[in-house]
Parts: sequence; structure tokens; C-alpha cells
Amino acid sequence: MTRYEHLANLLAQRINQGLYLCGERLPSVRALSKEHGVSISTVQQAYYLLEEQQLITPQPRSGYFVTPHQSVHPLPPLTRPVQQPVDVTQWEAVLQQLSTRQEQGMLQLGSGTPNLVQSTLKPLWKIIGRLARHQDSRLLEYDNIYGMPELREQVARLAIDSGCQLTPEEIVVTNGCHEALSVSIRAVCQAGDIVAVESPTYHGIMQTLRGFGVKVIEIPTDSQTGISLEALELALEQWPVKAVIVVPNCNNPLGFIMPERRKRALLALAQRFDIAIIEDDVYGELAWEYPRPPTIKAFDSDGRVLLCSSFSKTLGPGLRVGWVVPGRYLDRVLHMKYIVTGSGVQHTQLAAAEFVRQGYYPAHLRRMRQYYRRNLDVFTAAVLQYFPCGICVTRPQGGYLLWIELPEAVDTMKLSQQMRDESVQIAVGSLLSASGKYQNCLRLNYGLPFTAETESALVTLGSAIEQAFEAAPPGIVVE
Repeated sequence: MTRYEHLANLLAQRINQGLYLCGERLPSVRALSKEHGVSISTVQQAYYLLEEQQLITPQPRSGYFVTPHQSVHPLPPLTRPVQQPVDVTQWEAVLQQLSTRQEQGMLQLGSGTPNLVQSTLKPLWKIIGRLARHQDSRLLEYDNIYGMPELREQVARLAIDSGCQLTPEEIVVTNGCHEALSVSIRAVCQAGDIVAVESPTYHGIMQTLRGFGVKVIEIPTDSQTGISLEALELALEQWPVKAVIVVPNCNNPLGFIMPERRKRALLALAQRFDIAIIEDDVYGELAWEYPRPPTIKAFDSDGRVLLCSSFSKTLGPGLRVGWVVPGRYLDRVLHMKYIVTGSGVQHTQLAAAEFVRQGYYPAHLRRMRQYYRRNLDVFTAAVLQYFPCGICVTRPQGGYLLWIELPEAVDTMKLSQQMRDESVQIAVGSLLSASGKYQNCLRLNYGLPFTAETESALVTLGSAIEQAFEAAPPGIVVE
């Protein structure tokens, strides 16, 4: 056995014994060379061998990481929504869920909030404090309707990684991605229009469409490849659709990354039927793969894609720093922003811009991707252990949201109320549908620290689901 094979076997044993956790960074080549008294080339050969065995994964400029285990469990099937225009419902249920955000002692197991306790956020806090101490008068003034130039410049630089070549003048800063989506919808739609969406999709998109009086066609969506282009094409042929709204990268709630060829095909469909694409890329920076996946906007040659994003899912929602790249709809988006808010918060815009400019943002993203990827394995294992058989669980390719499909006997609205009594909040699937489908589905946030409290909540939730199985009325088959 050669030296590099011996070293590879030793490292493989450490991985299998859990000394190196899934998603954890391995020691550097130089550190291993010194530890084991071998040459750098020997360590490199050992790492190449482990890579061939799919035990580790290289990340350019970051090193080698333990490859996450692929859990063997059934995936949710292609969704089957009602494929005709409908009015959005569920507002009362969404409002009830939003009201739990500030409840003391409530574990937010289904929230869309990122992990906010990582050490890589410390420089951001220092920047925010320093800006306040300097008493810069700009922080109290009205913002430029486009947003702070310093921030737009940094966003344009970040967009290069997603395949976009942008100028700061093409970017409009908004109060989070929610406002970016809102002004985009208002820029391309009027009351009574029809919009196509993935099914399920983010409830904020649904309720924005409801508020503007826009009808929705839910399109079947695959948990690994995204919206069904075939079903979308049929809908476009049958109905006067004005736009399609998609979350193609690290989708909320299914976690998929739409393959590039399907992104190009979706854009071709939009060009053929002359409709707009509203692209929500708020989770795109949290993809496991490197470089990060391209946006649909990267292939847009005629300005019909309105790209929406923010720092809400990568840094923190409280910053309220988002943006939209509206292409041909720039004037309409500016008008809609003026009507809705007019001006943004300059303090957090400057802080976010400085955080990116000083180089802290890439390091923070690397930390969060590693953390979420490791947590995905831990949460998935816990769900499969504590929940009854007969469930389907997604395999996200990034982000921090897990979609779980339970047998139809389970009513997650009732389950949600039961869990609230246990001080645990879950996100029920019906909120992510225009017509209230997916009553047997729920969304979990695996970005939470996996503490004893979190594990206990999953045990309680699994027990409640088991009880719902047992209480299923006669004639309902529970697999």
C-alpha cells in the first residue's frame, strides 16, 4: 500500500466514524502534510482518491469538504394543482402564521428566517454601529429612488457570479425581496390579469397577487427539476397569461435548482408567447454547487426578465435591503416603488454595501452553505427517525427549507394548532397554494440550530402525525 493510499484510508475511517462531519471542511493540504510527515503531493493524491470515492468534495479556493450523505427516501411526486385561473385564498391562515413571529418562547420550526448567530456576521454589526456613531446626515435623509449608489455598485459586482453583466443604473433597491416582487407584479399586471406560478410557491407571492386582484394558474412542479414546461405551455396556449413567476434556484419550498437547459427553455417559451418572467433569486447564493447556478436573467436578451433578490436570506431580513433588475420595465417599476414606499433605509443599505465591499460576504456565504448542508443531513435523519413511515421528503440543493408530504389523512392545519399549544410553529402546505391544496404537507426550516429543544419539537411533531394517522377515518388508506 502506498503512502497516499494509507493516508486516504485513515481519513476515510475518520469520516465513517463521524470525526469529520458531513459538510465539514477537512484540514488543508499543508496541515496534513505537516501532521503526517508526508509530502504535499502525497496529501493531494490521497484527496484525489477520496474524491473518486465520493467521500469528499472540492470547493475552489475553499478546500475539501466531507460529502453529505444522500438519504434514501421517497421524493414528493410531481404536484397536481388545478390548472385553471383561480382567485387566491388563505389570507386569514397566513395572517395567523405571521402573528406567531413575535410570540415569546415559540420555536419557529417552519419560518423562512436564516440562521442569524454565525460569527461571520460580527463585522456587519460593527459596520452598523460605526455608521451610527459617525452620525452621517445621509442616514436621516430621503433616499434616491434608485437606492444608494454604493449598494447598487456592489450588487452589480455580485451579479457576475450568477452570469449577469449589469450596471448599477439597471438596479433598483427595494425594502427586501418582498417589495421587489410586489413592484414587479404591479409593473406588468393589472387587476383581472392572469399569472402562472410554480405549485407550491412562496405565500408572499400568492398574497401579493391576491391584493392586486390578479388570478393565478398553478403549474405542476417537480421537486428536482422545477416547473413543468409542458404544462406551462398548455396553459399559455389556453389562457391570456401576462407573466410567470418562478423561484428557480434553491426553490422555496421544494429546494430544487432548475437545470440550465430548462431555464433557457422557459425563457424561450416566454419569448414565444411574449410574457414577462418574474424571477425570485433570494436563495440563489445558498446553492451547494460552486460556482452558484446562473439566473434566468443571465440569458435574457430582450429585457423581459425582472430579477428580484435581497440580503434577507443570506444576511438577515431585518436589514430590509433588496433589489430588482427590471429590464424593459424599469420606468414602471420606479413608478410603482414611488407609489408604495418612495424611499428606502439608507443606514442598512450602506452597511450591506460596506460588508460586501470589504470582502466579508463571500466568507459568510461559505460558512452558511457549509452549515446548512450539514444541518440538512441532521434534520432529514431526524425526520425519517421520528416521523411515521409513508412520508415523502425533498432533497434540497441549497437554501434551508425542507418540504414534507404526509399521507392525505393528515390535516396540517389541525396539526399546526396542536403544535402551537406546544409552543412550536410549523408552516402548513396549504398556505403555499392559491386554492388551498397541500393540506397534508408542511415546510420545515433546517437552518435552525439542532439543539435538544429542536429535537424534542421534532419528536413531538412526529408523535402528533402518528396520532393523526391512527385517527384517520375508515376508508382512508394510510401507507
